[in-house]
Amino acid sequence: MLSPVLFIPHGGGPLPLLNDPGHQSLVDFLQDISSRLPTPAAICVISAHWEESIATITSGELPSLIYDYYGFPESAYSIQYPASGLPSLANKIYTALQQNGIPARLDERRGFDHGLFVPLKLMFPDAGIPCVQLSLLDNLDPAAHIAIGKALRLLRRNNVLFIGSGFSFHNMRTFFTGNQDADEQNIAFQEWLIDTCTDPKLSFGERTSRLIDWVHAPAARYCHPREEHLLPLHVCAGLSDDAAELVFDGEVLGKKACALVWNFRSP
Repeated sequence: MLSPVLFIPHGGGPLPLLNDPGHQSLVDFLQDISSRLPTPAAICVISAHWEESIATITSGELPSLIYDYYGFPESAYSIQYPASGLPSLANKIYTALQQNGIPARLDERRGFDHGLFVPLKLMFPDAGIPCVQLSLLDNLDPAAHIAIGKALRLLRRNNVLFIGSGFSFHNMRTFFTGNQDADEQNIAFQEWLIDTCTDPKLSFGERTSRLIDWVHAPAARYCHPREEHLLPLHVCAGLSDDAAELVFDGEVLGKKACALVWNFRSP
């Protein structure tokens, strides 16, 4: 049986762990969805907060945490998530990418950034599931990220939960304007993205073409002035031929955001 694939919004820095009211619906979702998923043997997170020139995989046995955010209360820098790494999985990811013509490397020293430890602390708070993290490519090529997902499909047979940790809306300037009114541009892009990923009438090729050409979607560059928070979704979409299921359609910091799952089966 294939493990599910999950794309989630990870929120604003550590705020989901700091009782921020603008993240309550996201916190509720993350705490609930983990109980509805089969318990994974391992987790691979593709985080929006790590870019490299070639696909890079954490391969240390006990990765540290990277507090890659600024200006938060002191407690945000003492968050702990002592999940172990899994060098054997890192090597399998490396091999799968290389065998599919995708340059890759292992990094024993790099730790886990907040794109991993913030959502996983809510989803799997005991930190008992080993994790690896996979970088984005700094060329931000959507087709290349879909190809990464396709290259890793066989690993889903090993009960590895792949999580794309990003945000379906990521215009930082608008998050903090204080305007909580309905944002028609935000809504238009969310509707396009959800339709693209979940419409069962679309073939894998049609979905792929739409995601590669995402910049032509309604309000694309308003919602993503830079696309690093969207590209984890492209990796997720490459991991399955099937349409996704919408599992979160709510608000984070007053903006519409979504989460999607592929091949979802409750345990």
